[in-house]
Amino acid sequence: MSDTEDVMDEGVQVPLFICTERIIILPDKTFFKGSIFYLKYLSNIQAPKIPEGEKVDFDDIQKKRQEKDLTELQSLIEAHFLQRQKDEEELIALVNRIEKRRAERADQQRVRAEREKERQARLAEERERKEQEEQRKKQDEDAKKKKALTNMTHQYGGIQQRGEGRKGAKKQTEREKKKKILADRRKPLSIDHLSDDKLKDKANELWQWLMQLEAEKYDLNEKLKRQKYDINQLLARVQDHQSAKGRGKGKMGGRLR
Repeated sequence: MSDTEDVMDEGVQVPLFICTERIIILPDKTFFKGSIFYLKYLSNIQAPKIPEGEKVDFDDIQKKRQEKDLTELQSLIEAHFLQRQKDEEELIALVNRIEKRRAERADQQRVRAEREKERQARLAEERERKEQEEQRKKQDEDAKKKKALTNMTHQYGGIQQRGEGRKGAKKQTEREKKKKILADRRKPLSIDHLSDDKLKDKANELWQWLMQLEAEKYDLNEKLKRQKYDINQLLARVQDHQSAKGRGKGKMGGRLR
């Protein structure tokens, strides 16, 4: 089949073009057949009128019509390729924008990760500093407590030693005082010259005096017991107070016997 071929459409002679290019968009009626399309002009196109009395050059008319159709077709092809080039450029620009956004997002995530890492490092450093500060304060408090306990132990030891010295001196003084009192109370009995009635009165007097001494002795013993009990209670409270504070060393002496 030749490049141009005459076909009849409703009594009108219309040219039919065959093109081997893949053209898709055309404004008139287009029929596809594989990779070839047929361009058919609208049926309302009227054939040119032939002037009367003149010789008509149908070849020239056909040639001009083909040139016109070819020009229009080339324009459509150029417009198609320009549009495709524009679409490709827009697609490339879109891909570039996507890649740019992806790179920006990756950079933002990297910066955010670095900031989070720095924040975690600062928090860890702050926790470590606080732990070291608390440990140092605890060590200082323990050292102060130990020092105070040592001073208290030394003071109590000195007081106890002084108390023992005073106690020894006091015992000696009390012993001498007791001897003096006994010497004053041990008066010689002159009963040889007394009669029986006088002896009975004297015996009764001595008995009353003995009962008075026993009563005084009992009162003194009870007073001593009460004092020992009070001292033991105070020592127990001191020991409980020291145990509650973890002062296991340097405890005060035991109970008084």
